[in-house]
Amino acid sequence: MRAVGYQTPLPIDNPASLQDIDLPKPVPSGRDLLVEIRAVSVNPVDTKVRRSAAPDAGQWRVLGWDAAGIVVGTGPEVADFAIGDEVFYAGALDRPGTDAEFHLVDERIVGRKPRSLNWAEAAALPLTAITAWEMLFDRLDIRRSVPGVKPAVLIIGGAGGVSSIAIQLARVLTDVTVIATASRPETRDWVKSLGAHHVVDHSRPLAAQVAALPTGAPGFVFSTTQTDRHMPEIIALIAPQGHFGLIDDPAALDALPLKKKSLSLHWELMFTRPLFGTADMGRQGEILNDVSRLVDDGRIRTTLGRNLGLITAANLRQSHALIESGQAKGKIVLEGFPG
Repeated sequence: MRAVGYQTPLPIDNPASLQDIDLPKPVPSGRDLLVEIRAVSVNPVDTKVRRSAAPDAGQWRVLGWDAAGIVVGTGPEVADFAIGDEVFYAGALDRPGTDAEFHLVDERIVGRKPRSLNWAEAAALPLTAITAWEMLFDRLDIRRSVPGVKPAVLIIGGAGGVSSIAIQLARVLTDVTVIATASRPETRDWVKSLGAHHVVDHSRPLAAQVAALPTGAPGFVFSTTQTDRHMPEIIALIAPQGHFGLIDDPAALDALPLKKKSLSLHWELMFTRPLFGTADMGRQGEILNDVSRLVDDGRIRTTLGRNLGLITAANLRQSHALIESGQAKGKIVLEGFPG
């Protein structure tokens, strides 16, 4: 089968950083679905793994954790899907990725593709939707109250893939006021179109901007990027007894300054449930089915930003470069393999 992979971690401008390759078609076992991939999207985790994780000598590492496709095979223990089902999912960190014609995935972390979306539009959603849902409702639990504080959440990095779905989920599933950050006219327009009540500029100090809003100090902060840079401002602007969550990878994180305000700290990694086979691993499939219904009901929309064409090494290198530039808006998607 056709796939895209690498053998050595390299800068993305090196042609060997991602290469077109041929690999054996995988065979499903246990609760695996064999999915014929129709579209994939690219996430920051793809670039992080490519830069740092070397496969075993002589082996290929295939990246990709977002996919939409058709079930073409099932393991003997599969209970909830059948051949011909259209699905979307985000995969697992410890298994080969979705940048391949065929892919194995545990049925418990798979959802049914929204009927109203095409393959590319659907592939944009899974990883970011699960991440946003788990942070908003499982980690931060933004539906709970913070004493004496108007319900509000600040989402830092508002135009990114995770934030683009988090803004929508917070709007349609809660009454919480959504404050998003954006620094360019096009990204400000983007987050407003997704439903943000207020927009502040993360290229300037955040605390004073948030203090000027009618919401008062927010009880929740969801940081998706550059947390180390924004940390002093986050601590200054968040309400006492508030809840702070992050998904990026600061070089260092000093939690001691959170003590004075009795702030809680929450990490989110959407791969945790499948990586450890947690008892609630199937919750990710349920989340995706909930997201699918919200899309088909017209309550939220895809966060597809750009479709860069076929799933090839050249197009994936371009996708990685765009993400590494920090200029991506929404999700970058690739669709189909060369004929």
